[in-house]
Amino acid sequence: MITKIENSNITKTYGGSLYGINASLINIEVNIIQGTKFFMVGLPDNAIKESQHRIESVLKHIGKSMPRKKVIVSLAPADIKKEGASYDLPIALSILNCSKQYNFKDLDDYIIMGELALDGKLRPIKGVLPIAIEARKKELKGFILPKENAKEAAVVNNLNIIPVDNIMDAINFFSGKKNILPIIYNTRENFFKTNENFDIDFSDVQGQERVKRALEVAAAGGHNVIMIGPPGAGKTMLAKRLISILPPFTLSESLETTKIYSVSGKLNKNDFLIYNRPFRSPHHTISDAAMVGGGSIPQPGELSLAHNGILFLDELPEFKRGVLEVMRQPLEEKKVTISRSKQSVDFPTNFTLIASMNPCPCGFYNHPSKECVCPPGAVSKYLNKISGPLMDRIDIQLEVIPISFEDMTSQRINENSKEIRKRVINAKEIQLKRFKEYQGIYSNSMMNPRLSKQICNLSNDAKDILKMAMEKLKLSARAYDRILKVSRTIADLENIDIVNVDHISEAVGYRNLDREGWWGN
Repeated sequence: MITKIENSNITKTYGGSLYGINASLINIEVNIIQGTKFFMVGLPDNAIKESQHRIESVLKHIGKSMPRKKVIVSLAPADIKKEGASYDLPIALSILNCSKQYNFKDLDDYIIMGELALDGKLRPIKGVLPIAIEARKKELKGFILPKENAKEAAVVNNLNIIPVDNIMDAINFFSGKKNILPIIYNTRENFFKTNENFDIDFSDVQGQERVKRALEVAAAGGHNVIMIGPPGAGKTMLAKRLISILPPFTLSESLETTKIYSVSGKLNKNDFLIYNRPFRSPHHTISDAAMVGGGSIPQPGELSLAHNGILFLDELPEFKRGVLEVMRQPLEEKKVTISRSKQSVDFPTNFTLIASMNPCPCGFYNHPSKECVCPPGAVSKYLNKISGPLMDRIDIQLEVIPISFEDMTSQRINENSKEIRKRVINAKEIQLKRFKEYQGIYSNSMMNPRLSKQICNLSNDAKDILKMAMEKLKLSARAYDRILKVSRTIADLENIDIVNVDHISEAVGYRNLDREGWWGN
């Protein structure tokens, strides 16, 4: 709860500053004293400093004036960098109140945000959801903001969301001349009413039963996947359909993902709450900063925008080596830390990585019917663009073979995504129950090596098969850990406690790229 300090000479209200995907409350204080000029203190960026000119134009437009005295605007805490034009509205209202041109009531009971156009209209801002959450934590009465952002903020319950079109709406509201009803949105009721309907479905895919099964396992356990095969084998088509079998969002996951999109300014004006898991597919020309996030004031990158969803990297070797290497830590720790001289920000990155690639520059190495025309050494050079440590972090490695003409023209009715999804949800519920006492672990893919040995109870025959595979394929310790996790997920799909030979054999079969000789020709 905020403690008020009465001082008739100073006008005080509140704004919000974004810090990663969270927000902090900013005290906005205005004082007008003898002297000249306009002073802004508290680490404002250029956009905030320029607010003086926007506010002056707006005040003239509504028949008021900027005080011809010394105007001091303080943004506290002073050691937090503030950015953007969203402080225009609270500063303008505070100046009007402090200069006695209006007598506003309860200005310090609200958080106020909004960018002003020169005629007084309000433009939408970004990061509304985390700011609204912070306002509710501080037990403020309400949130005054542009009308276009109101529904997004209304996702937060127990906070009066007051939408305004222009500065006169805000003036009349605080003067008591206009009653603006708060936006009401029942978050839980509307969230659980939403039906997840997808335009794409696994029933569209002819053949590739083994790959579809592997993707089902990946969805159930949150496992990363790489598919390698010639052009036209169906890698991209299969990857895009994975989203249709993932478990539905929980409300907390939806809110967390919406916060990321709100902070980055990528929320569609009609999508004030994200209901479906994100599917991000960045182009291979992406930079390091765009992938992991960055900027002078850090913003989330593609890894965070894929949080709680899928990150699809098509033509993996075409990505710059540096871009791929910066993914290694986020894949392990499920977060990315952006450090600057004065601050360090964590962005969540709990996504499922789906990657695809051709086996060589021409695309036909290991093709059953077409000959590879790459020169000697070209295949190894191409595949070695993907580092061993990155490959070790991918649980399921598949070789995708082109389907036959018979499969392509088959009239067989394939299993649809809805049926596959039921099995995935059941397996996911088993994992949530299993890990309820382990903080930060929600799926089999997130187990550390010690926990995976503890959880993955293997039968004696399964141990023998795994030992044989480790010796024959010369697998690393990390690959051994990945096989254990995948086999545990396969057992969960069958609701079996003990990991048996079939589960281990299937999990080992998903390490195609570890086969001797595959990486060279």
